[in-house]
Amino acid sequence: MNDDFSVNKESNHACGIPEFQAALSGKWKISIIWILNAGKIRFGELHRQIQGITQATLTKQLRELEASGLIDRYVYREVPPKVEYSISKKGQSFIPILYEINEWSINNLK
Repeated sequence: MNDDFSVNKESNHACGIPEFQAALSGKWKISIIWILNAGKIRFGELHRQIQGITQATLTKQLRELEASGLIDRYVYREVPPKVEYSISKKGQSFIPILYEINEWSINNLK
């Protein structure tokens, strides 16, 4: 087995798995992206849809996804502040892969 993730020796292409893993590591990130694919959502509603996640963890995961460019955060200038999250263009490019992962999971893990 090839333990060198830096280059795929068969194709001589750089391996992006470490970067992928860093961007999507965390128990909830894929679930967050999956939910945001349905449209914009506020923090509280997102928190209600992901059972078992704490507010602190959700906040951390959202910040990391935003920093990776996979989601967008929009703050409305009103009182009280209103914040909505949505999937970014970069995040949308990951959705077909998520559908494939979902299909594989249904066929192989259930």
